[in-house]
Amino acid sequence: MTTDPALGAAEEHVADPRRWKALTVLGLIQFMLILDVTVVNVALPSIKTDLDMSESSLAWVVEAYVLAAGGLLLLGGRLADLVGRRATFLTGTALFGVASAACGFAQSGLMIDVSRFIQGMGEAMAAPASLGIIAVMFTDPAERIKALGIFGGLAGLGGTSGTVISGFITHVDWRWIFFINVPVALLALLLVPRLVSESKSPHPHRPDVLGAITGTAGLLAVVYGLLHAADHSWGSAGVLVPFVGGIALVALMLVIEARSSDPLIPLNFFRNRTRVVTNFVTLFFASAFFSYFFLLTLVEQQNMGWGSIKCGLSYLPIGLTIGAGIGIGTALMPRLGVKRLLASGFFTSAVGMALASTIGSGTDYWTNIFPGMVLLGLGSGLSFPGLGNAALHEVTGEDSSLAGGIQQAVQQIGGALGLATLASIAVRYAADHPILVGGRPVLLPDGRPLGDLAGGTQITYWIGAVSLAAGGVLVLSLMEHVLAVPRNPMVEIAAAEAEAV
Repeated sequence: MTTDPALGAAEEHVADPRRWKALTVLGLIQFMLILDVTVVNVALPSIKTDLDMSESSLAWVVEAYVLAAGGLLLLGGRLADLVGRRATFLTGTALFGVASAACGFAQSGLMIDVSRFIQGMGEAMAAPASLGIIAVMFTDPAERIKALGIFGGLAGLGGTSGTVISGFITHVDWRWIFFINVPVALLALLLVPRLVSESKSPHPHRPDVLGAITGTAGLLAVVYGLLHAADHSWGSAGVLVPFVGGIALVALMLVIEARSSDPLIPLNFFRNRTRVVTNFVTLFFASAFFSYFFLLTLVEQQNMGWGSIKCGLSYLPIGLTIGAGIGIGTALMPRLGVKRLLASGFFTSAVGMALASTIGSGTDYWTNIFPGMVLLGLGSGLSFPGLGNAALHEVTGEDSSLAGGIQQAVQQIGGALGLATLASIAVRYAADHPILVGGRPVLLPDGRPLGDLAGGTQITYWIGAVSLAAGGVLVLSLMEHVLAVPRNPMVEIAAAEAEAV
């Protein structure tokens, strides 16, 4: 009796007994990676004081990380597929751990910004590789729904719990928000080689490094120009030169990609409408989500006078509701499909952002913050499983890490561009509207007037609400009705290997 080598190779991977343990470790690292996007928010005032940074430069503590991650995730995903997913994951995790230690020892704004950029490079390698590993290890469609839902949920909880964790740690010393990453990274470096087998594309190609570099440099320049607009006019050279130069670099990247024999994103990747729509609307989601945390934290500490612990604890409801939303979304997705679930998540989040905008008319937590936070958390939780599964819809085993890299890249890029734009609007509004008491402006410890950041935040939250609602409309009108998760990538890998033999 003859045996089909493709089926035989696929069956060897159908039920890897290590897969759930591996998911636990990979999910822990993903939690840590996303945690570091928001964990600095509560610590920003302390970092600003200790390292003598200005408000406009302070945003780079967040932006440097998300830009490096977003700009290089595609390259990281391609490297994982071509060089090896396990090797790329381990390299990225090690780089992240070293950079975290450097952040903790930072003695200047420049040192922490550079270290944060290197942290982002580590995420750009580890995050898409881990998602590619999950796509390969979990071959059963039902199990893949659960695995991707858990993985995406841990990422979302990492983003929301960062503020809570940071509140307590910052009360002791902000540097420990970075030092705690080191033992987690070491744990992953020890366990992953024992739980995960190496996998990579059977058709190796040379990744387009030049395209990744020009794209990342372009995004850095665009964000620099947008952030510079917080304290300079939009027509000034300090805003226009980097902004226009960044657009030119991004355009150059597109030219390089179009002419490359091995582009970061093969053109046939865009033939799947569900994946294209998912990645596009993720830009809307991430811009609102990132801006919500950054601005609310500043309002709570700067305008409401809260300490780091109280500020951190104020985010507990959003972490709990995200967890609830993830559970509900994972359970409903096989019955409702990704399209209806994702649209519901976006519309719920939009209502939450609209309610959060009442912070501009008052600063009572239960009236102006809590209701919007609960709905934003629930809507986000509903969205995470849908985004993760739709981003991998009908992806091949050869490109599983690339698909994960694209989804995570648009999350980071959308967050970076949204934060740069909306933070500039809020900060500019605050600068033009100082808070007056008895006809005189309230002064900060450094002598500058305290601006009405809450009023500026109100404007940006309305912009975020509109963008989320627009994303929901696009999902309903453009996305295919998808009930199943991506097809089994191991069958395609096995078939390719058998064909090569």
